[in-house]
Amino acid sequence: MTAPKALDAPHQPPRLFGADYRIATFGILLVVTLVAFEGMSVGVVMPDVARDLDALDLYGLSFSAFLVSSLFANVVAGLFADRRGFAVPFVAGLALFVTGMALAGAANTSGLFLSARAVQGLGAGASFVALLVMIARVYPVDMRPKAFAAVSAAWVVPSMVGPAIAGSVAGQWGWRYVFYGIIPLVVPALLMLLPSLKRSAAAEQLPDGPRSRPLAMTLAAAAAAGGAGVLLHGVDRLHQAPVAGAAETVVGLAFLLYGLYRLLPPGALRFARGLPTTVLMRGFLSAAFFGVNSFIPLALQEVKGFGVREAGIALTTGALGWSAGSYLQSRQAGEPHLRIRFATSCVTVGVLLALLAVLPGVTGWVAVPAWIVAGLGMGVGMATVSVTTLKQSPENEQGANSAALNVTDMLGSALAIGAGGALVNLVGHASSQIATGFVVICLLMAVVGGSGAVLAGRMR
Repeated sequence: MTAPKALDAPHQPPRLFGADYRIATFGILLVVTLVAFEGMSVGVVMPDVARDLDALDLYGLSFSAFLVSSLFANVVAGLFADRRGFAVPFVAGLALFVTGMALAGAANTSGLFLSARAVQGLGAGASFVALLVMIARVYPVDMRPKAFAAVSAAWVVPSMVGPAIAGSVAGQWGWRYVFYGIIPLVVPALLMLLPSLKRSAAAEQLPDGPRSRPLAMTLAAAAAAGGAGVLLHGVDRLHQAPVAGAAETVVGLAFLLYGLYRLLPPGALRFARGLPTTVLMRGFLSAAFFGVNSFIPLALQEVKGFGVREAGIALTTGALGWSAGSYLQSRQAGEPHLRIRFATSCVTVGVLLALLAVLPGVTGWVAVPAWIVAGLGMGVGMATVSVTTLKQSPENEQGANSAALNVTDMLGSALAIGAGGALVNLVGHASSQIATGFVVICLLMAVVGGSGAVLAGRMR
């Protein structure tokens, strides 16, 4: 008899929590958990922040400031990641994120709070696009769907306990400590990712991609972010100063379109088949979902008299549906465009069901099943778009296309939330008026979701 050869041993496929990937996986999931906890917590306490700082008219802009600054950071970080690796933008992003959290907790005026949210957005945008590139560089292709499913699953715990913890902290010590409490948790995440960060620093530099010119891309990012900011400010002023608001809106739109033409894959603005439309699907999903998600706590508290914890339950169930959807996409094969069509349809149905929550004679708890359905669609759709984009991208464009994904993600959310905030300001802040505004927001976002379902076929 002879000893068995190595080739006779059964093949063991790599695992997310196997010896080679365990530390990186835990670090990535902890970072995502922190970002998720911040998002869930801030969404729940924002009505308290708006009342305390006398800034209910800036409710939508407080979310949009975060998202618009993230848009700029996404592009710069993606560009740097393609040219020099993901380590520097990731570490810099975490540092900015922590700084923004500290500034938000210390803010005593609405202007300072908006500035803090913008700093948070810079940090979140830089670190998250670096995280996407990290997944592309650290894990082999066949592991990426599972990696993105794990990223989505990392939202479950903060979504389940985040609203309750944020409500308890805000009730006991005040909303400021919701921001302060996240800061110390960044250190262990950074320590766990040090081996992967060192690998990035030692990696061979890749050849420049077609969207890798630093000055041109930075200017394009500034034009897109600045244009989006001016556009949202103009839309928000339309009800107070129609002429000035309209002028700002037109100027902002012009700068935004110029920036997007440079930042997105060629042909994206005309929905060219393949990668360009794949990237845009992220924006349709984010706009339809977050354009309603951000106003659910406000609507339930102001219209139905829910408390902070009760209003957060709807957001919690949405995240549970999201995680379930992401798990399903990691287990099932099939054409990506069909999964995206299913995803956008789920989000559209969830949005339409959610508007029932503010109607007279209907319980606000209808938002719970509504947001499970919408979350399911997001779980299937967002992970599918990420995996498909990386498959369609050359290695030296992974950073640029990951940044483009996040640009459409942040921009879709920012424009939808900003428009929703402007609509609430236009209709009014009384309980019945907020209900009317919420219904209109839901109807508009259902149109966005339905349009995504129609256009999904162009991903092929």
